[in-house]
Amino acid sequence: MSLTQIDHPLIRERLTRLRDASSDTATFREAIHDIARLMCFEVTRDLETTEHSVESPLTTTTGYKLARPVVLVPILRAGMGMLAGFTDILTEASVGHIGMARDEETLEPKSYYFKMPPGLWQADVILIDPMLATGNSSADAADQLKADGAKNIRFVCLIAAPEGIEAFQKRHPDIPIYTASVDEKLNDKSYIHPGLGDAGDRYFGT
Repeated sequence: MSLTQIDHPLIRERLTRLRDASSDTATFREAIHDIARLMCFEVTRDLETTEHSVESPLTTTTGYKLARPVVLVPILRAGMGMLAGFTDILTEASVGHIGMARDEETLEPKSYYFKMPPGLWQADVILIDPMLATGNSSADAADQLKADGAKNIRFVCLIAAPEGIEAFQKRHPDIPIYTASVDEKLNDKSYIHPGLGDAGDRYFGT
């Protein structure tokens, strides 16, 4: 089971902006985009590459290309905020979407949308959701990806609760988790504490 907390001074500073309740929508969006860009380098560090020849202006030299296509999969709707930062770097990536909504009474996730590009089985799939709280939504999304053929999956979030990490790893020990912060706990309403509130509402200004 793999958990990577990506620590960087700029990530810590931008994360503070996200936590600040006084940050407006523009500040929140800018900070989440910046963090996603910074995390992208670490999340993709071990992607496989293959060699191929390329003609430079002076000579033939060895170049590299990704061994597999990359598919970015944000969990709607909050995952869309991080997607923008990843597509800034991975401009060639395809994008799939998974719609998950939490029932505020049962606190269980409900799936309402699933649309993927073809050939998921041969791609490196990056599942994106800002908050890993109970872990149920993210784990259910991973279930759907595997059922559709995905074999190489990694999960990225901004903030994770210990309870969510444990629950996700129990169901998907083969999927590495990347996060910018491991927070203290879940509160009695299953929100991450100290957290940053509802990432989707703050990103979209709702």
